[in-house]
Formats: sequence, structure tokens, C-alpha cells
Amino acid sequence: MIEQLVKNLENQIKLKDFKLNSLLEITTAINSNQAVDQLVKIYEFILKEQLGFKRFILFNRQDEWNCLLKIGFKGKIKDIDVERDLFRFKEITVIESSQSKVLMEFDVIVPVFHKDKPLAYLLFSGIANDDMLKLNDSMAHMGFVQTLTNIIVVAIENQRMARQSIIQERIKKELEVASEMQKLLFPSELPSNRRMDISAKYTPRHEVGGDYYDFIPLGDDEYMICIADVSGKGIGAAMLMANFQATIRTLFNYQRFEMEFLMEELNKKVMRSAKGEKFITFFIAHYNANTRELKYVNAGHNHPFITNGRKVEMLSTGCIGLGMLDELPFIHVGKQILKPNTTIVLYTDGVVELEDAKEEFFGIERLIKLVHSYYPLKMEDMNNLIFSKLDEWRGDLSLVDDTAIFSCRFF
Repeated sequence: MIEQLVKNLENQIKLKDFKLNSLLEITTAINSNQAVDQLVKIYEFILKEQLGFKRFILFNRQDEWNCLLKIGFKGKIKDIDVERDLFRFKEITVIESSQSKVLMEFDVIVPVFHKDKPLAYLLFSGIANDDMLKLNDSMAHMGFVQTLTNIIVVAIENQRMARQSIIQERIKKELEVASEMQKLLFPSELPSNRRMDISAKYTPRHEVGGDYYDFIPLGDDEYMICIADVSGKGIGAAMLMANFQATIRTLFNYQRFEMEFLMEELNKKVMRSAKGEKFITFFIAHYNANTRELKYVNAGHNHPFITNGRKVEMLSTGCIGLGMLDELPFIHVGKQILKPNTTIVLYTDGVVELEDAKEEFFGIERLIKLVHSYYPLKMEDMNNLIFSKLDEWRGDLSLVDDTAIFSCRFF
């Protein structure tokens, strides 16, 4: 009797030492930031070599459910649908009967939860007869197996989240660099003198935007003004626009082009860069301060308008958006003679398509009314007031698109 008690006590001490050593080995590996593969190997060794599990599968959830570990099981893992077959198990369960033939091949299911959400499921069977844990009395120790599994899957999840955090931080830094590079492509200064008063205001939805405006002097008396918007969102769209900006600047650094030829070349460039997946709406105008003639092409962009503070005329003549077709089917050049004190307002769809809480668009009529209301002001002041009205219009709603206004008054 005493010998049996001593033996039982020794087994209990041995079992406790085993559990403590196992937990120590796992936590040491985690604290030393060992790779997921190494953590899984340690976990597999404890289950297989020390606990004697002959067949087991560990499912864990990352972005989706997958099989993290499979030992001694030759069946098709696809036969087990975690959500369908295992979600009903909330506690450690002995499998006595199941409609699933796959589950019947296992003895015990050990679920791991965090805040009522399943993190992992361990399925095992086939404990060796000569190991310290027998199937008949192992249920008392399943809490340890569950704890061990919990530690492993949480450590793996923490590593995954840490990697994602590093990736997100890297993306954030890259976006900051891209944003600074994109700012360099915008005109650093816009003229305000006796001939003209030009100002622009731009609010990107994200760090890198897809709207663009520019003012390019061509000598002392001639100027190019333009505005553009790329279809789609995200970094790809922003990079396409950045490339487009650089192309325009490069072209005008070397020579002047007729409007028709310029649009054809820009269309080819957008097609090569976007491969037909995106397109750019674009408005470009050439102004001669001596003749006061404005030549322009509107490539599918929101119609800019010219006004004297009372009468409005939309600038709609042009062609289709750039990058929609391999070749532009038509290109029409519009012409206007600008009278003194004429203002041209260019904008992107983020202005007129801005919605309020009732899902009503801000609209071109409101924009024109504001321009007329603020007409005596300088362009910078007018743009700032218009943007304050846009902020009032959307209220607490977030921006859903980049927003740009480019205002030019010619005296």
C-alpha cells in the first residue's frame, strides 16, 4: 500500500516536472523570438515524443483556417471543414460518435478560445500504451494540453501581427516618401501679379492622391494650365498620375507641341503605363497673354468654366479620357478670347460629387454660385472659402475622393 502511494506520488511529481519543463521550453523559445517553424517543432516533440500522441492535427486561424500541423494522418484535410465540423465544440470532448467519418478517426477534440472566439482545434488519437498518459486517464491532464496549445497559437498570432505591423509601418514610410515626391511635381509657386492671379488648393483622400494640377510658363507671355484625375483609388492610381505629371513636365521642358499631337502622345503614354486598366481625365489650356487667346482640350474631365462674375461658359470641347482606347477617335481644340478680369475655375469630381449626410451632391451649381459670391476676392481667399463650404457640406463624413480646385484670373 505504502509502495503504491510512493509510486503515485513519484508519478505526480514526475508529471508536474514534465509539465513545468515543457512550459519552460516553450516560453523560452517564444521569448527568444524563435521562428514559427521552430515553435511548431517543439510543440510537435512534446505531443509526439513525450505525450505519445500518434496521430494529431492542429488547425489554427490566421486570415483563414488552415492546418498548422499534421502527424500520422493520411486522410484528406479538405474533408474537415473547421466551421462546419468543429465550431460546435466549446470544451474538451471525447469523440464517441459522429456523422463525420473523418472525426471518427480521432479520440479527443481540444478547442482553444480567446474571448469566445475560436483560435485553434487540436484533434488527436492513438496514445501509446507505455507512456505516462493513457487514454483512459488522460482527460484529467487535457487542460495542460489545451494550455500548451493556447500558448503556441497565441505566440504564432502575435508573430503574425508583429510582421503585419512592420509591413504596415514600412508601407506608411513608403507612402510618406511617395507623398513628398508627389508634392515636388506640383508647382511650388503660382503667380499673383498685374497680369494674373492663380491659386490652387488640394486635399488628397490618402497620403498619396490621384488628382493633379499644373501651371507651366512658356516664356514671358504664354502659359499652360492643366488639371487631371485618374480613375480608381490606391497606390497604383497615384503612381500612374505621378508618372503622368512627370511626362507632361518633361515634354514641355524640351519643346512646344500642337494640342492634337500632345494629346495623342499623352494617350499613348497612359495606355503603356496603365495597360487599359485605368484612364485619366484631363484638361489642358494654352493661354497667350498678348492676344488673350485661350486654346484648350478637355479629355473627358469635369467641365471647367470661365466667368466674369455673372455670365458662365463651360469648357467642354475636346476628346475622350486618356487611356480609354489605343487611339483617340477625335480631338477637338476649343478657343476663347478672354476679356479682362475673366476667371477660369478648374476642379476635380471630388468637389462636385461630394455628398452630405442626405447623400446629395454638392454639385456644379453650388460651386458656380460660391465663385460668384466671392468674385471680388483674391483666388487664394476664394479657394479657402470654397473648401470651408465643402467641409460644412460633408459634416462628419470622411472624404471619399481627392479634392482639388485650381482658380485662374486673368486681368
